[in-house]
Amino acid sequence: MNKSDNSKIGFCVVVISGPSGTGKTTVVSRLEEESPVKLIKTISATTRPPRAHEVPGQDYHFLSAEEFEQRKKNGDFLEFAEVYRTGYWYGTLKSEVERAGKSGGWALLEIDVEGALNVMREYPDALTIFLTTPSETVFEQRLRDRGTEDEAVIQKRLEAARNEIKFASRYRYTVINDQLDRAVEEIKEIFCQHAGESCEHA
Repeated sequence: MNKSDNSKIGFCVVVISGPSGTGKTTVVSRLEEESPVKLIKTISATTRPPRAHEVPGQDYHFLSAEEFEQRKKNGDFLEFAEVYRTGYWYGTLKSEVERAGKSGGWALLEIDVEGALNVMREYPDALTIFLTTPSETVFEQRLRDRGTEDEAVIQKRLEAARNEIKFASRYRYTVINDQLDRAVEEIKEIFCQHAGESCEHA
């Protein structure tokens, strides 16, 4: 199926989540390039400061704590949560999902498990995929290899991961990211099945 065929599919909300360190960002980047359906990735809002390589409005909508709180009160968010008790808030603006629909694509949300559960309540027909690692040992090693968090944050993420894995059964699909190419192909097949089409392979 070609991306030009998306008019046959209709609008869909896709949620990919799982513990930090499972490779969500890498998988999502590959899917944006290779998906058999048109994906429009929603841009999350956050109160944390941008990292050196991040571009406001492209990687995240960076909001002050005050602005984030006001937008919560206004009902602008589809979902929001304080992540890993860091003091920073993340959320998906409803306008981002609407932007995807107006662009004729599927809205792709790369969010944490708490946010995903909120989206499931709002969109019970959402295509939800839980991404995980083959084992906790692999997960911990990936976190440490990133070199972006100190030991205290790593321990918080490990604790959060153990809790998040308990919710995997709430998702329609669970994909083990044991090998990047294989995991991406599995998700592409899920997309094709959901669209009611057959995937084309080179």
